[in-house]
Amino acid sequence: MRIALITRDKPGALQVRLDNRDAHLAYIKETGVVEMAGPFLDTDGTMSGSLIIMNVDDMAAAQAWAENDPYAKAGLFEKVRIEEWKKVIG
Repeated sequence: MRIALITRDKPGALQVRLDNRDAHLAYIKETGVVEMAGPFLDTDGTMSGSLIIMNVDDMAAAQAWAENDPYAKAGLFEKVRIEEWKKVIG
């Protein structure tokens, strides 16, 4: 099943994101479930959240993936949504 992980960073947390970015990208590569991902940008063009589309067996696997993301472990996020997503185009 495809899952959209939608996050918003805590205000003023850019340095937390930058400090953990390499570990986050390595985690994406190691786990092999992410189909596409990228940061949201604020009006200044600064990274301020993430959209991650993953393909996992169930919602529990998506929740576990999200909890073990180095960004989450570093306390980067103010909000996290995990939603089942249906690919229609692309």
